[in-house]
Amino acid sequence: MTDQEMRELIRTIVEPLVSHPGEVTLDLKDTDEFHEYLLSVHPDDVGRVIGKKGRIAKAIRAIVYSIQYDGSKRVRLTIVD
Repeated sequence: MTDQEMRELIRTIVEPLVSHPGEVTLDLKDTDEFHEYLLSVHPDDVGRVIGKKGRIAKAIRAIVYSIQYDGSKRVRLTIVD
């Protein structure tokens, strides 16, 4: 999976969950070990993306982490609040 495909996957999962889908932003920070995607949403939507006890965030991460990414680096999803 490429960077663009990963971005589309994350947006496809997150945008239906939030009230302000136009304010979903996704930045990529490359480190030696990870392709780290930084997900930002409207402040009112942070709780919707994280969910009770972090269940929604955990489910989103489980999907994203299960995808085979191009290269040897692993993927990390960080929700910026």
